Amino acid sequence: MPELKFSEAQEMLRKVVREFVEKEVVPIAHRIDVENECPVDVFKKMGTLGFAGVFVPQEYGGAGMGLTERAIILEEISRHAAGFAMILMTHHLGVEAILSYGTEEQKRKYLPDLASGRKIGGLAVTEPSGGSDVGGQQTSAEFKDGRWVLNGRKCFITNSSNADVTVVTARTGEDAKGRPAFGAFILEAGTPGFAPGREENKFGLRGSGTGDLLLNDCEVGEEALLGAQGNGAKLALATIAKVGRTGMSAISVGILRGCLEEGVKFAKERILYGKPIAKLQAIQLEIAQNRVDYEAARLLTYQAIGLKESGANCDAEIAAAKYFSTEAAVRSAKRTIDLMGGYGVMNDYPVGRYLRDAMATIPSGGTSHVMQLVIAGQTLA
Repeated sequence: MPELKFSEAQEMLRKVVREFVEKEVVPIAHRIDVENECPVDVFKKMGTLGFAGVFVPQEYGGAGMGLTERAIILEEISRHAAGFAMILMTHHLGVEAILSYGTEEQKRKYLPDLASGRKIGGLAVTEPSGGSDVGGQQTSAEFKDGRWVLNGRKCFITNSSNADVTVVTARTGEDAKGRPAFGAFILEAGTPGFAPGREENKFGLRGSGTGDLLLNDCEVGEEALLGAQGNGAKLALATIAKVGRTGMSAISVGILRGCLEEGVKFAKERILYGKPIAKLQAIQLEIAQNRVDYEAARLLTYQAIGLKESGANCDAEIAAAKYFSTEAAVRSAKRTIDLMGGYGVMNDYPVGRYLRDAMATIPSGGTSHVMQLVIAGQTLA
């Protein structure tokens, strides 16, 4: 199939990622899904190749690349194991928050270990009151005697039990207009009063542990505050839009690619009425629709990422890419199962996992309804 035109360096990166995935991820993709376990050892191997710090400047131990290269990495991993890609995607959320909002001291303290994969990162915003209602967060941070004391509960947090460094948002009081003000804090695993709680049993994107984070009189110093006090909500929304939604789009493009390739392979090998079912027009129509969804999602995703890298105000374009690609991945996985008939529902084939993973991409980083509101809001402005 024709490819989007990437630079020679980007195509070399894709080749390196593909070889790594074939060697290290494909053999354990089914096990990751069944056992719902994060293969930390494989994550650390990704770190040595620069995947964990792909967009981190070299001065902080990163690869010094960009969001396009990150999307290539996530797409290639998600062709076979979207749940594993989700671990890396969420790690990048914590990395981005520290990179864009941290002091020089914070960057030099945390980024080298995160960029190398020696440590896993995360971002904790969502609470039981709702993920999209950032202003409704109840987790509190009170400044007492030169220390911040955090109390509350975060839920649906990916990497909750695996992350070594998590950026946590909390309400710090009120601003000058009496509105809730929020801060962001860098918390390390093992900090007294900060611990993972219940882990969720997701039906999709398994292997990327998702669960609660509990804060019970968790005390940290002033140096844990990330960015200016009162900047927590802005930090969360900007990081989720820039890294979360583009990441979920790239993961969905990978799922779409996996569906297309699996459907083509099966259609050519499955013999019915004395010939491959690829010769049947009904099957060709399903393959064609999968191809269109894949191509459209890929173009939307990489264009939105390119706009973001150029500095453009492109929240609507990112939301459109996330909305289309996640919904298209669900459609494509369902079509692939349909064209495979009874084989499609057998766990010997990965398409059932593709469908479950695709469904799980929709609420991550903002539901389809929220994405449509973002698109409409910027379009009507």
